[in-house]
Amino acid sequence: MKTTTPSLSTAIERRQQIETVCLRLLSRREHSRRELLDKLALRGFNRDEVEPVISEMAEQNWQNDERYTECYVRQRIQSGYGPTRIRYELQQRGINDADPDAQAEEQGGWQNLLLDVYLGKYDDEKLLSQNEWLKRSRFLQQRGFSGEMIKRLFAELKIKLCRSE
Repeated sequence: MKTTTPSLSTAIERRQQIETVCLRLLSRREHSRRELLDKLALRGFNRDEVEPVISEMAEQNWQNDERYTECYVRQRIQSGYGPTRIRYELQQRGINDADPDAQAEEQGGWQNLLLDVYLGKYDDEKLLSQNEWLKRSRFLQQRGFSGEMIKRLFAELKIKLCRSE
């Protein structure tokens, strides 16, 4: 009984396929290591054969988690997302040690971003009902801003809660 083992040419072809897919993905945008692993796994490639290719690409600086993090954080800040949400999204993409605060400071700081997001969505009303107050707070929290930051924003804009009797 003869067992079939993958030939050397098949292994080389498979590696070239992995490299081609990786390069195609990386040519469009930066990807984290985990994103590449997940996308290649969805295409039917085994993690054991993918890992060495991605490691080689990282050595050649074609794939770089630090560069990916910078691009991702910049894009999310420009889209109006706060630090909590950005950190969470990066963790989902395999980046656990990211600190988006430095990039936020380059772009004016989290509080200025929060102000821009708020004023882009809501008018300059100073007296809010409890429901409206909660609605606006929830929107900003879903965007990734902390309760403390939102409290400071409302104080800065002199927004008060209208208590109905």
